Amino acid sequence: MFDHQNLSRRLVLGGAVATLGVSFLARRALAQSVDEVKKRGKVIIGIQGDNPPWGYVDASGVQSGFDADVGKLFGAYLGVPAEFMPLAVVNRIPALTTGRCDVLFATMAMLPERAKAVQFSKPYVANVISLVAAKTAAIKTNADMKNFVIGVPRASSQDGQVTKNAPESTTIRRFDDDAATIQALLSGQVDAIGGNMFYVQRLDEAKPGVFENKLEFSRLYNGACTRLGDKDMNTTVNAFIDQIIANGDLAKPYRKWMHMEPPVFPTSVEGVPFTVS
Repeated sequence: MFDHQNLSRRLVLGGAVATLGVSFLARRALAQSVDEVKKRGKVIIGIQGDNPPWGYVDASGVQSGFDADVGKLFGAYLGVPAEFMPLAVVNRIPALTTGRCDVLFATMAMLPERAKAVQFSKPYVANVISLVAAKTAAIKTNADMKNFVIGVPRASSQDGQVTKNAPESTTIRRFDDDAATIQALLSGQVDAIGGNMFYVQRLDEAKPGVFENKLEFSRLYNGACTRLGDKDMNTTVNAFIDQIIANGDLAKPYRKWMHMEPPVFPTSVEGVPFTVS
């Protein structure tokens, strides 16, 4: 006779053991120090894989972009190669908090709600979040957005800014990543999209002269992210950022990818601590 009670007991016990195993592995990953990263012989960096020129995998399969260049500098600072883990927007924080990567250089805007989940470093790059649409689209104020279908990458800064600024009746469609959001505009699935400072440049590659920035929502700063409470890695990343600003190394990817000099970065961002307390 089949023993349902015994099976249920085994399933409960098995689940408990599995949970303990996962927790043990997570603790091991979360406890990893900078010295352990060096001994391993590589630093695993979470980065965007589809958002040029911030971070993208090029035609030859090589991780490229602004954040990739900064990540390589960080590996050199540690004395180990940088191994990149391309991530979609929604997977960035989970990849870090579960220990799949050691640090994020992944276009992470420094937002108070994110600072509850990850530890930000000092800022190392600036970004502008805006609404992008065809030049013919009649969008001059936030109120005008209600007349258009707007696309955003899910869980991105653009998602937050469009949701905050658009009227409640606005139709907002959320896509898995930047590339899918841009394609939605090009294909006519949406009328406008929440974008960063490079979206128009990317759209021009497909349809030159058609699109423009309509509304500017915010000017944000991006920081590297480490796990909450990881003072060792946070201190190391901040020292690295100080060094590349001081010695001019940060200016090189800025000139290469943004065609400008780095700005003067703020000494504080409201609601976002730069160091582990």
